[in-house]
Amino acid sequence: MKTYHVYILLCSDGMYYTGVTNNLDIRLMQHQEGHDPKAFTYKRRPVKLVFNEIFNDINQAIAFEKQVKGWRREKKEAIINGEWDRLPELSKRTKKY
Repeated sequence: MKTYHVYILLCSDGMYYTGVTNNLDIRLMQHQEGHDPKAFTYKRRPVKLVFNEIFNDINQAIAFEKQVKGWRREKKEAIINGEWDRLPELSKRTKKY
């Protein structure tokens, strides 16, 4: 059975990159080697894998990737740290005055 990975990389500048792949080892190598000068991670190398979630369905993986890409840093850091239970709290909007 084919598996798909939604992953988060910590870039050298402290930013996070979220992606999806069916071969995590090869994809990580591509990020580290900088195959595409236009890629988000190209000028932010080296990168470090900080999160990986495995899916059996590509559509679920893509949907989760899109969801995570839309999250604020705090929510990404919650799942990186395995604090899934904090997501509802972090989803609440705070008013800025």
